[in-house]
Amino acid sequence: MTSRLRRASPYLLAGMLTVTGTLHFVVPRPFADIVPPALPEPLALVYASGLAELACAAGLAVPRTRRAAGWATAALFVAVFPGNVQMALDAGDRSDAYRWATYARLPLQVPLVWWGVSAARSARTGLRPG
Repeated sequence: MTSRLRRASPYLLAGMLTVTGTLHFVVPRPFADIVPPALPEPLALVYASGLAELACAAGLAVPRTRRAAGWATAALFVAVFPGNVQMALDAGDRSDAYRWATYARLPLQVPLVWWGVSAARSARTGLRPG
């Protein structure tokens, strides 16, 4: 990764989290629909996860808090994974393309988790993210 991209990486992750966190408040229904049925209060969980995404974004944007925010971001990506699984499981009556996309999305959570870990580790060691 180029040094410019490495320096920008935590800010890019923060930007992505800002967009998705904001969407949790602007259009909460699609997020509530993928909360696994075993969990209580889907809408409250959507707002809580949206707030967590915004908090992680803010923390990643500030070098002094980036280490903690990177680990929190990685944990958040792990915590929301059951929602992605639920989305794939519920896609049975949708188009083939939609079903394929929901299952193809599942392994993409791994690089997202790694991105958070990378931001945390780079802050801890004083190295650039990468």
